[in-house]
Amino acid sequence: MSQNSKVKTTESSPPAPSKARRLLPVLDPSGDYYYWWLNTMVFPVMYNLVIVVCRACFPDLQRGYLVAWFVLDYTSDLLYLLDIAVHFHTDVAYVSLGPHVPTLRLNRFLRVPRLFEAFDRTETRTAYPNAFRIAKLMLYIFVVIHWNSCLYFALSRYLGFGRDAWVYPDPAQPGFERLRRQYLYSFYFSTLILTTVGDTPLPAREEEYLFMVGDFLLAVMGFATIMGSMSSVIYNMNTADAAFFPDHALVKKYLKLQRVNRRLERRVIDWYQHLQINKKMTNEVAILKHLPERLRAEVAVSVHLSTLSRVQIFQNCEASLLEELVLKLQPQTYSPGEYVCRKGDIGREMYIIREGQLAVVADDGVTQYAVLGAGLYFGEISIINIKGNMSGNRRTANIKSLGYSDLFCLSKEDLREVLSEYPQAQTVMEEKGREILLKMNKLDVNAEAAEIALQEATEARLRGLDQQLDDLQTKFARLLAELESSALKIAYRVERLEWQTREWPLPEELAEADDEAEPGEGPSKEGEGRAGQEGPQAQSDPGLSRDPPAKRSPDL
Repeated sequence: MSQNSKVKTTESSPPAPSKARRLLPVLDPSGDYYYWWLNTMVFPVMYNLVIVVCRACFPDLQRGYLVAWFVLDYTSDLLYLLDIAVHFHTDVAYVSLGPHVPTLRLNRFLRVPRLFEAFDRTETRTAYPNAFRIAKLMLYIFVVIHWNSCLYFALSRYLGFGRDAWVYPDPAQPGFERLRRQYLYSFYFSTLILTTVGDTPLPAREEEYLFMVGDFLLAVMGFATIMGSMSSVIYNMNTADAAFFPDHALVKKYLKLQRVNRRLERRVIDWYQHLQINKKMTNEVAILKHLPERLRAEVAVSVHLSTLSRVQIFQNCEASLLEELVLKLQPQTYSPGEYVCRKGDIGREMYIIREGQLAVVADDGVTQYAVLGAGLYFGEISIINIKGNMSGNRRTANIKSLGYSDLFCLSKEDLREVLSEYPQAQTVMEEKGREILLKMNKLDVNAEAAEIALQEATEARLRGLDQQLDDLQTKFARLLAELESSALKIAYRVERLEWQTREWPLPEELAEADDEAEPGEGPSKEGEGRAGQEGPQAQSDPGLSRDPPAKRSPDL
C-alpha cells in the first residue's frame, strides 16, 4: 500500500525543472529574454569580428596587450558557451595553443548571423528605426574599412615595408614604428581607396594591382549599397509622414487653382502646420487597419480608454462595450475661432475634449458663458433617444474653439450599432441621460409618460397582429394538408376506375391502398343507381359484382 502510494505521489508530483528547461525562457524566440540574450551576444561577435583580424595583421598589437586579449578572449568564449543551447562552433585547439595564435579564433565569425538577428529585432523594437538603420549602415562601413586596412598592412608586411610608395613605409623611419601610426595610416589609406575621394600611390607589383582592383570593385558595390540604403531610409521617412499626416501640397495647389481668398487659404495652411509641428494624427483608423481586430482594439483601448471612461454616461459600463466604443472614436482637430456646433443644429454626435479649450458663447460669438477644458465632454444626450427630451435632440448652445483643439467624435449611428448587442447597457445609459435631463429641467415627464404609453400600445398591437398571423398560418397549413389528402384520394380512385374498365385484375397494392383510403365506405351513388335500375337480378348476378373479372385465356 505504501509502495503504491509512493508511486502515485511520484506520478502526480511535477518533475524537477532541468537545466535545459530553465534555459527555455532565454531561448524562446518570441520572448524578451531571447531579445536580451541577442543583445548580449553583440559584444563577443563584434569583438571577434573587429579585433581578431586586427591582432592577426598587427603583431605589435598582439604582443603589447596579451593579458587584455586573454581576458577578453575567454570572456567572449564564456558567452559563446552559454549560447550553446542554440548554436555553438568552437575549436578546442585554441585551448591548448593559448591566445598566441589569434587566427584560430576565426571560427567565432560563425556567430555573425546572431548579430544580424539582434539588429533586426532591435530595428523592430526601437522608436527610431530610421536612425538605427543609418547607424547600422555606418557600422558596416567601418567594419569593411577596418578589415581592408588590416589586410593592407598584412600585405605590406608580406611584400616588405618601404619597398615602394604604395606599401606601408619602413618602420625604421621615425614615427612609423608606433602601433597607433601603423593602424591609423592603414585605415586612412584604406578609406582613400574605398571611397575614391583622394589620390593614392600607383601600385608597382601584381599583388598591389590585385588589391587595388578588389578594393575598387568593393567600393562600387559599397557606394551602390550606401545610396540604396539612404534612399530607402528617406523613402520610409516620407512614407511614414504621408501616412501620419495629410499632404498639404495638394490642398494648397487646389486652393490656388480655385482662387480661394488669402485669409481662408492662410487658415488652411496654419491648420496643416499645426498638425505637422505638434504631430497630430487625424487618420488613426487607416494607420491601424492592417492590425488584427483584437490587437487593434487593445491598442485603441490603451490610448483612448481613459478619455472615454471620464464620460458620465459611460461610467460603470461593461469593459467590452467600452472597447467597441473606443474603436468608433474619430479624432478631429479644430482651428481657432471655428465652431464645433451651433445652437439649433441637430445633434448627431457627441464630443470629448482631448486637448485645447472650447468656449460656450452667445449668438454674437463674443460673449462667453463657460470654458470647457481637456477631459470634458458635451453633446452626449443628443446621441441617445430619451423619451420626453424637450430639446428634441438639437443643440442648445454655441461652442467655439478658442485655439487649436483636439476632440474625439462619437456618432449616433456608431453608438446605436454597438448598443444593439448590449441592451442592458442601453437601458443604463438611457437612465443616466434621463437623470441628467431632470437636473437640467429639460425632461417633460408627461410627454415621457405619453410616449411610453403610446409605445406600449403599439407593442400590444404588434403582439396582437403577430398572434393573428400565427393563427392564419395554422389554418392555412391545415387546409393545405386536407387538400393534399383529398388529391391523393382522388388519384387512387381514378387509377382504380381505370383498372376496372380493363379486363385485367386490379393490382393488389392498389386494392389495399383503396381499402385503406376508404375504410367502411359503402357503395357509390353510381353503383346504387345502377343496382336500383337493374333490380335484384343484377345485384345477385356474380358477373356484375365490384370485384374485377378473372383473367381470361386468349381463346375466350
